[in-house]
Amino acid sequence: MRTPAFFDEVRSLTVYDPLAEFLGAAENGRIEYRYIDVVKLAGHSCPTVAAAYWMTLKGLANLYPDSLPQRGGIRVEFREDMLSGVTGVIANVVAMLTGATHDTGFKGIGGRFDRRKLLYFSASVAEEIRFTRLDTGQSVDVAARLQRVPFAPQTSELMQKCLAGIATPEETARFRDNWQARVRALLLDHGDDQGVFPVNPVRR
Repeated sequence: MRTPAFFDEVRSLTVYDPLAEFLGAAENGRIEYRYIDVVKLAGHSCPTVAAAYWMTLKGLANLYPDSLPQRGGIRVEFREDMLSGVTGVIANVVAMLTGATHDTGFKGIGGRFDRRKLLYFSASVAEEIRFTRLDTGQSVDVAARLQRVPFAPQTSELMQKCLAGIATPEETARFRDNWQARVRALLLDHGDDQGVFPVNPVRR
């Protein structure tokens, strides 16, 4: 599987999953996720998928500054309804990385490792997503201001030509380059830009 070279430059996310440790699926329960993993989950790389990955990474880094995030130990709340816009796409990525599910996840073993009732929609939160540690109650709100990192000029026009089947090979290649260039810019050039990816601890 050949992917754009910048995929390998994107920061990875390592979590501790007690269920994985308990069942011997990962040594010491450590699981590393890379951007390519969420691309495989979604089946494509786009600003939405990139933002979902990055919002999760940034939110968990804030909540766990001195330890690995605990997969399955995080509640996730979305401000939007699950069918609104791209919320469902984002939720799929977030669920993969955090282990949080609404009612379809793992039911647990002996009263432990239950992954259900950790993912909520239409929540009263200040930003796009709120992550909360179950052990401490600490929360952080995150969002993605994707409009602040626009596509290169003519990308929309090139997309329409590709969809209509009238783009030349050169135009097709330019469209794809432009598309992934924006993803790269979001993750590598603006990943720590608070104006693009605001991260705000919730004050209780």
